[in-house]
Amino acid sequence: MTEDTAMREGIEHDAEVERELSWRAKSIGLAAVDMDDAELLHSWRSDPVTAYEIGAWPRSLTAMRERIERDSADDDRDDFLVLLPDRTPIGHTALSGQNIVNGTAQVELMLAPQHRGHGHGTDALDALVDLAFGELPMHRLTAETHTDNAPALAVLARSGFVREGTSRAACLHRGRRHDLAVFSLLRPEWETLNRPRAWDA
Repeated sequence: MTEDTAMREGIEHDAEVERELSWRAKSIGLAAVDMDDAELLHSWRSDPVTAYEIGAWPRSLTAMRERIERDSADDDRDDFLVLLPDRTPIGHTALSGQNIVNGTAQVELMLAPQHRGHGHGTDALDALVDLAFGELPMHRLTAETHTDNAPALAVLARSGFVREGTSRAACLHRGRRHDLAVFSLLRPEWETLNRPRAWDA
């Protein structure tokens, strides 16, 4: 290893260590998304499986940067990177459409392909829910996903979300219509969940 390489890796390591967490839970942390995350988020959204599951198509890196800039100025939205304890980024989650008067918001979650199937999705969603109900005056959280997106349906159920119904043919993707499953979680239901809260960690 050359001196320049060692110095560069040291700088990158320090940058990762110094990244401030917005919210901490037992197995993951949440850090606010910034412009430097555009390339990473773009690579995740460009994965064909991810694009199918979230009902989106890959956009340009420039469009991703513009989206981050736009969303950062939106007072009704908070976007986070999901980080492992060693600061490895494994996904993205968000509270969108926040209405403080009514106490409502929608949750969003996307995991990097290589980090699916390890329980991180449930941990990340639980952490976001604890933030919404523990630090914000939310009373109702909602989520939507394709009715054939089995992993997402399972994560929502494990985190206590209740399926309210189906929005029929609500999403166009890959040339055909998809139904969306509609979920919600109310504050009284969250209060009865038998699991540690993020701050207990």
